[in-house]
Amino acid sequence: MSRKLYVGLVVAALVLLLAAANFTIWQRETLLRDGQVLLLELAPVDPRSLMQGDYMALRFAVSQKLGPADVGDAAATEGYVVVKRDARNIGTFGRIYRDGEILATNESRVHYRIRKRDVRIVTNAYFFQEGMAGEYSKARFGELRVAANGAALLTGMRDKDLKLLRNEKKS
Repeated sequence: MSRKLYVGLVVAALVLLLAAANFTIWQRETLLRDGQVLLLELAPVDPRSLMQGDYMALRFAVSQKLGPADVGDAAATEGYVVVKRDARNIGTFGRIYRDGEILATNESRVHYRIRKRDVRIVTNAYFFQEGMAGEYSKARFGELRVAANGAALLTGMRDKDLKLLRNEKKS
């Protein structure tokens, strides 16, 4: 292979890699800007692993309603759950989403994955600034931004009064 061809292929690969990374960033920024706010109640997690260093283990109450029997195909590793929102945007389990299903205005579909028999919505951990464990021990809800296609991002934690917990130390 000639040196020019080799350099051309490397440059083309780098351009494709950068384009893919920028497209992903653009998708996430769009979701953060336009996604609908959804608050999901946190479910209890083994207290020995609730706080470890600078993160907290997460499990959402909605995910406790899902299991292999609920999703149907035991080999399924992902799907969508329909979450019903109340007037405060607090979501509760509705049902498993079926392709082509029309959702009510107070419903959102949210993508989930099954990993090692554990149903995960968005993520299973939330990282915060060192020394903020006391503040985040008050967390009762995860704040998500959800797109119409079911993609979701965890954007913060809220306390029992739905107050957003800040990831910064007070000076």
